[in-house]
Amino acid sequence: MADLLTIENLGNLLMLIFLQAVLGFDNLLYISIESQRAPVAQQRSVRFWGIVLAVALRIVLLFTMVELIGLLSEPFFILDFEGILTGGVNFATCVFIFGGIFIIHTAVQEIGHMLTIEKLDADLSDKGGKSAWKVIMLIVITNLIFSFDSVLSALAITDVFPLLAFAIILSGLAMLVLADGVTRFLEKNRMYEVLGLFILLIVGVVLLGEAGQAAAHAAHDPELALRVFGYEVVPMSKTTFYFSVVVLVVVEIIQSGYTRKLNTERRTGARH
Repeated sequence: MADLLTIENLGNLLMLIFLQAVLGFDNLLYISIESQRAPVAQQRSVRFWGIVLAVALRIVLLFTMVELIGLLSEPFFILDFEGILTGGVNFATCVFIFGGIFIIHTAVQEIGHMLTIEKLDADLSDKGGKSAWKVIMLIVITNLIFSFDSVLSALAITDVFPLLAFAIILSGLAMLVLADGVTRFLEKNRMYEVLGLFILLIVGVVLLGEAGQAAAHAAHDPELALRVFGYEVVPMSKTTFYFSVVVLVVVEIIQSGYTRKLNTERRTGARH
């Protein structure tokens, strides 16, 4: 126990908590949006159990990664379709590709649903279209996909399992505290749900980009990077990702304010 109480471990813990908070934002956004697909009376319990199960499985994933990191990082297949598709494939590559496609599919499906509804009230009453357990399973699976990125990033900081587990538990508690508030905000400001879905779309693209370099980074061999039609698949930097998110939020805020101003002027003009 005394070995854990060092200045180095304290610094690593603070870094891990910050990392989990930053990387957990998109996860919390997904949980808040997806939980609204469950029956209204069960949405809060869906968020609670989805987060609790996801955090527990994230710790299991972390333990597995710590024990098997060498085996999981080695490429198990080499793509050699010259000029079309080349590069190495490891476990992380598969997770990132599956996760990126899954998240993009979810976001596009929900955006398409919003475009096809005829009445907003009908959409609101149709929120409970999925069973509670189905939504919980979707939240858990997606959380694990998001977790892979954060677990790999965390392992780059330290391999001390108690520190990693404590940071994950703290991030889970933070999600439990914030999930209801984020959901209530999205319900009152439904235009931000669209914004959230487009952010998830970008997250899916980010994960696909991470897949391109997963095997190369693990083996420290640039030649194992995925290349499609001769072009290397390069991940989006975190700076670019968060800049894109900030731009989307700012545009939405300005557009919402401008729309309210136009509606006010129209109402004033109609009265006169």
